[in-house]
Amino acid sequence: QVQLVESGGGLAQPGGSLRLSCAPSGSRFSFDGMGWYRQAPEKEREFVAQVTSGGRTIYADSVTGRFTISRDNAKNTIYLQMNSLKPEDTAVYYCHAVAGPTTSSTRFSFWGQGTQVTVSS
Repeated sequence: QVQLVESGGGLAQPGGSLRLSCAPSGSRFSFDGMGWYRQAPEKEREFVAQVTSGGRTIYADSVTGRFTISRDNAKNTIYLQMNSLKPEDTAVYYCHAVAGPTTSSTRFSFWGQGTQVTVSS
C-alpha cells in the first residue's frame, strides 16, 4: 500500500508564495504520473498540475505561469511551487499518484489526505 503525505500548506497573502510537497510512504512501488488537484468549498475537485516520470508537465489554465510542478524521481516526491497567489487559489490541495508494484504492470490511483492553502490579506 502507498500513503501520500502532503506538507507545506498554510496562509499566504495575495501575491505571495507557498511550496507544497508530497512524499509517498511504502516502498517497492513504481510511480507513473503524479500531480496535484484542489477543492474549494462547495466546488468540485479540479486538476491543477501533473508531472510524468519522464518530467513532462501539464497545468490547468488557471495556474499556468504562476505554479510550477517538479519531481524528484529518486524520492518519488513532487513539489508545487505556487507564486503570485490569488484568493481564488484558496482550497484544499490533494496529491495524486498512479503507482503499482515494481513487479507488476498493474497500476492504482492514490490520493493524499489534503493540505489547506488559504490566500487572504
